[in-house]
Amino acid sequence: MNSDENISILAASLSARWKELCAGYLPVYFEEATWRYSREVAPGDPAQGWKLHLSANLLTATETLARVAPGLRRRGILFKGPASLEEVRRINCGLSHGYSQVGKVFTIYPRTDVEARAIARQLHRLTVDLSAPPVPFDLRYRPGSCVYYRYGAFDQLEMETPEGTRVPAMRHPDGRLVPDLRDAGGAPPDWVSDPFTRAKASRPANPPASPLKTTFRAFRALSQRGKGGVYQAIDLSGSAPRFCLLKEGRRGGEVDWDGRDGHWRVRNEECVLSQLRMAGIRVPAIRASFEVDGHYYLVTEFLDGENLQRALALRRRRLSIPHVLQRAVQISTIVARIHAAGWVWRDCKPGNFLLTPSGELRPIDFEGACPVEEPDPLPWNTAPFSPPNLEIAPHGSRLPEDLYAIGATIYFLLTGRLIEVANPMPISSLRRNVPSALVAIVSDLLDPNPARRPSADRAAARFQAVIAQTRRIGQALHSVNRSAVHS
Repeated sequence: MNSDENISILAASLSARWKELCAGYLPVYFEEATWRYSREVAPGDPAQGWKLHLSANLLTATETLARVAPGLRRRGILFKGPASLEEVRRINCGLSHGYSQVGKVFTIYPRTDVEARAIARQLHRLTVDLSAPPVPFDLRYRPGSCVYYRYGAFDQLEMETPEGTRVPAMRHPDGRLVPDLRDAGGAPPDWVSDPFTRAKASRPANPPASPLKTTFRAFRALSQRGKGGVYQAIDLSGSAPRFCLLKEGRRGGEVDWDGRDGHWRVRNEECVLSQLRMAGIRVPAIRASFEVDGHYYLVTEFLDGENLQRALALRRRRLSIPHVLQRAVQISTIVARIHAAGWVWRDCKPGNFLLTPSGELRPIDFEGACPVEEPDPLPWNTAPFSPPNLEIAPHGSRLPEDLYAIGATIYFLLTGRLIEVANPMPISSLRRNVPSALVAIVSDLLDPNPARRPSADRAAARFQAVIAQTRRIGQALHSVNRSAVHS
């Protein structure tokens, strides 16, 4: 049995068990809803108070629910959990629900402070041996615990700020609505006191200096999600400060079915970048790497410029056909060189090509890359640059996924629109006067049959041939016009 089959069996088994547990312990739900509840809201339930959040990941969520649900039901406590394990993935990703919601897989609504303390103690005891991502802005019940807490509204209250935006709200003792801040570092409002006695993690008397405080000083978050953040930083290791990019891989962040987390992803990217640089490919140069508090950090050169997707969005007009062809050759050539170096990128898209001020395209972001000879059993591509059928191609290759992504990228450069994978609109209906040979190459790269997609180097050669053909046609027309003028 190969790794693909093992992962499929594990996913099916945990998903089936999840459905069974939800039917028994979280029976209240609405169709297509994110959450399932243990019971209906009762008249005596408070409108706000100390919420408990119980963190879990894709692999531990089912076991967590099985351990804690019986005791919560016996107490008659209202609690909620995701409608599916896929929703657990979405929560811990931090993109769909927001970064502040990472790790908030189960929410428990105690009726009193006394009950909150008793439940927190029980939940901690039942789950202390399970792995889970940290909840970013909540207070942690104990060092190493899966239990977190914060004071806030239980009801769905909102208020309007002076700026005119609507935000979550709770009630002040005097009856006023005040903001219910989800990202305030867990600090409770000033009219309540923390009912939990939190044990402090013991630290060495003289802890070693972290490179994050001495050598690499982050000053701007470029992105933030469950698996880790990406920051613009200043590198102080040389004779003069210089900008750098700091990539964080969190231990336990966005764990997938294969057990890989953010820590693994950033270490994988370091390996890929190192080998691609050795092959002469202009990926970002590595400056340093290190581990702090179990999280892995990769420091690379900071590349100035805009990614292709944003650069196109900033334009008022679409790229000219010659410009698209020039980029098509560059993109397919870069991917061909990555393949020749022994890697499948698996995240080829306009957002991962950085356009420098000099006009050079630089490929970035290789967390999901895998060796050509060792295809990764799980998908990584970004929709809509991911083919509709992500089965591993004949001979176990993931290469055709990159080829489809090249086609989807050129489609975007030509039309200014993202391709609709299920029902792609023909290029001719979105833009006139596109050379038929160019349309044919893009169509071949997007072929539903991965075996029929041309290789990246073959696509580059065909794009180059279209450039040569359009030049010949242009020269011929120029000669005809000159002859007409002289005659």
